[in-house]
Amino acid sequence: MPAPTAERTDAATSLTRLVPGVLFALAGAALGIALHELLAVLSALVVAVVIGMVAGNTGLIVPGMRPGLAFAGRHLLRAGVVVVGFRLSAGDLGDLGWPGAIAVMVTVSVTFFGMQWLGRKLGVPPGLSLLAATGFSICGASAIAAAEPLSDADRDEVAYALGLVALCGTLAIFVLPPLGNLLDLSPTLFGKWAGASVHDVGQVVATASLRGDEALAAAVVVKLTRVALLAPLLAVVAVGVRRRAGGDSTVARPPLLPLFIVLFLVAVAVRTTGVLSDGVLDHLRTLEALLLGAGLVALGCGVDLRRLRRLGGRPLVLGMLSWVLMSAVALGTMALVT
Repeated sequence: MPAPTAERTDAATSLTRLVPGVLFALAGAALGIALHELLAVLSALVVAVVIGMVAGNTGLIVPGMRPGLAFAGRHLLRAGVVVVGFRLSAGDLGDLGWPGAIAVMVTVSVTFFGMQWLGRKLGVPPGLSLLAATGFSICGASAIAAAEPLSDADRDEVAYALGLVALCGTLAIFVLPPLGNLLDLSPTLFGKWAGASVHDVGQVVATASLRGDEALAAAVVVKLTRVALLAPLLAVVAVGVRRRAGGDSTVARPPLLPLFIVLFLVAVAVRTTGVLSDGVLDHLRTLEALLLGAGLVALGCGVDLRRLRRLGGRPLVLGMLSWVLMSAVALGTMALVT
């Protein structure tokens, strides 16, 4: 039986091996946050992926960084998804009302299943279609990070899915406001449309704020309702994976809700109690950005740009068609309940 001192030494050595990669990932995340503060249109999480991809394809990643990057890409990323739960409270659904909540569910469902159907028709890899569908329908990069453990996607496909979310979400900032003016949408309806159709939380805020505070308030409520659907949507994905596995003992059968999603729901419950002050919530938002960003830097480091090019243009066609589909469905459903 190993001596306690030897066990502590081994544990300390293992932790020490993680330090270089984790520090690099956190530094990349911090840089992404800083650039987002300078230019709001840039998503801190997308910047984090790009930093990782640049580092991974220019020889900046040395072997001693790999253990820490692997830890960040798995554990810090999931911890970040847990912290996302502190954005939400049960009152968000109450603010929207049942008709609005149902409209959001319809939009999310049509986007999620419709995008995967389009992916099959276009010959896009199933894992990439699943991740993109989750990101488009729920909350962009955060949702992709949450769904990644349930998919068969490799790191290149994860990066492509993140790229689609970044591209279409950025286009929405420039396309939706003038289109809303052309259609003569009220600020409230425009805000709900942005909240129901734009992917990342930051992109929603940037889009809706161009039409004023009333639009922004409506957009945030709708967007948070979409984020609240992350847990049930992943449960649906897990059920699908388990059914495909059937009785095959060689295929891993994921739990209906992974532990980090259970903790996400615990975070929502804590936020709902109202015990957290605004100052604490601000710190949690910073922690969320750091953890998710560090995890995405680590994923980006594993992306080979040469393999990414081999995926071709079909996923791009999928993203653009799905963006149009989601925008149309979101506008129609929100117009009915506004």
